[in-house]
Amino acid sequence: MIPLSAPDIIESDIEAVAQVLRSQRLSLGPVAEAFEHAMAQYSGVAHGVAVSSGTAGLHLCIRSLNIGKDDEVLVPSFSFIAVANAVRYEGATPIFVDIDPGTLNLDPEKLEAAITPRTRAIIVVHTFGFPADMDPILDIARRHHLTLIEDACEAIGAEYKGRKAGSFGDVAVFAFYPNKQITTGEGGMVVTRDAVLATRIRALRNQGRYPSDDWFQHTELGYNYRISEINCVLGLEQLKRIDSILQMREAVARNYSQSLAGNPHLILPPTDPPHRRISWFVYVLRLNGSFTREHRDEILQRLTRLGIGCGRYFAPIHLQPAYASWRTPPSLPVTEHCADRTIALPFYNRLAENEIQQVCDALTNLLDRISSGRP
Repeated sequence: MIPLSAPDIIESDIEAVAQVLRSQRLSLGPVAEAFEHAMAQYSGVAHGVAVSSGTAGLHLCIRSLNIGKDDEVLVPSFSFIAVANAVRYEGATPIFVDIDPGTLNLDPEKLEAAITPRTRAIIVVHTFGFPADMDPILDIARRHHLTLIEDACEAIGAEYKGRKAGSFGDVAVFAFYPNKQITTGEGGMVVTRDAVLATRIRALRNQGRYPSDDWFQHTELGYNYRISEINCVLGLEQLKRIDSILQMREAVARNYSQSLAGNPHLILPPTDPPHRRISWFVYVLRLNGSFTREHRDEILQRLTRLGIGCGRYFAPIHLQPAYASWRTPPSLPVTEHCADRTIALPFYNRLAENEIQQVCDALTNLLDRISSGRP
């Protein structure tokens, strides 16, 4: 079995976790503070707040910005569902915007047309670690006085014109699930330049307690979105080797692209986009327009039977069962066309060259058989 993803845990990570366990300080301690400081510094902003997940981070951003009923937030549908759910948690309305077929990120030309008097914010997702086109998005946000939230959950270390993902918006969120570039097991991080916003997010994650409150005093309605010292020390250790991790993942992506280059059935992800550095979260390619969603699903099933982990990244949010009866589905032709044809191949730090070749050979064989009508 070649899995779709695998965390990269080394002995120094394990030893650091053991040291925290021996310390008996397991929550709201110095390790979490160190991880927050390190992530903020790495991202190029002043403040970091560690939380229990990227989803929790997105929710706290919406809550702390007082976005709620009668407000609209512009989001992509081609993304993980948390980006829209976090908006709905506070009674606001996610407005889905179509994507650019080249980058699979929000299309700035479609973004401005979706703004209404109720629009409060934009959540820009750096999809698959590919930085969004931030200059026009920032311009739109400024001209319309909209808050910009960066969903950088898949994009730690990604860069746009020399600046790190997470440093552009009013607030940004990272995630550290086991399939991410670095992991804390479960966990996330909110980063911002705004000290007041950081203070409120820190209080909201801890049952609404502010620094002046004692343990049984709660200034406002909050949540238990804390993250343990155990998780944070793992993230801190992994962050120390982020540069080598990103290099390993880039090498895997280039190996895939070299092996699959010239295949007429495939649209490969760009590897050297101008003014950007990709932080490779997954390797997602697309079938060309002659293939259907049914073909894609058949390929996924056959690869799975061969012991090759794979996935359909992403199923559009607006077509999910949880959204089926919520609103009239928007017209998102690019999102739906791309989503019907995406395939995520096995991708992780230490994926071996012979394993990559095995995946590519299997995929190429399946494409040839399907395109020629052979069973």
